[in-house]
Amino acid sequence: MENDKDLTSGTIDKESSLLERVSLLEKRLDEALMLLADTYRYGKLREFLATGKWKEADRETTKVMIEITGKPDLEEITPEDLQKFPCNAIMVVDQLWKHYSNNHFGFSVQLHLYQSLGGNMDTLRAQNNEFLQRISETTGWRKNGKIIKYDDFDFSLNAPEGGLPGDWWNSPYGAKMANFFLARLITCEI
Repeated sequence: MENDKDLTSGTIDKESSLLERVSLLEKRLDEALMLLADTYRYGKLREFLATGKWKEADRETTKVMIEITGKPDLEEITPEDLQKFPCNAIMVVDQLWKHYSNNHFGFSVQLHLYQSLGGNMDTLRAQNNEFLQRISETTGWRKNGKIIKYDDFDFSLNAPEGGLPGDWWNSPYGAKMANFFLARLITCEI
């Protein structure tokens, strides 16, 4: 009787382990399939990230995001355009950044920082820029109360958590664009 119990327990443990492995493989397959359809769009970004070329990856992220909007350049993208920005595209870009930076960079990392500082959908709707200033200090985009030049960003894994991608946030609409994009990250459940 006791041997039957040990045998059953061992079988359950093996099944549980097998289910976990299958679940992990399914997740990896889903990630690969998400990229497969748009390899041409995300391939260069993936290459830059895989080789640790963070500044090039940051610039490529902006190019990819602009291409997805169908606008000719970043200056043409309005905050209203972000309200309908495809969630799946944001997720792919975010997953690539998180994967190659070991969860140090990415849009979801930036959103998490924003929320950990007290920012939420209400502060975004109110266009409360206090939280944007705080996150820009945390990510290293602002020093001594002033936004630093893009070329002075730290493009290495030594950069503060969430410090990249950073170029995408540089919009002529300023804080309004940042508020709208953070709101989109929340609605997309990034």
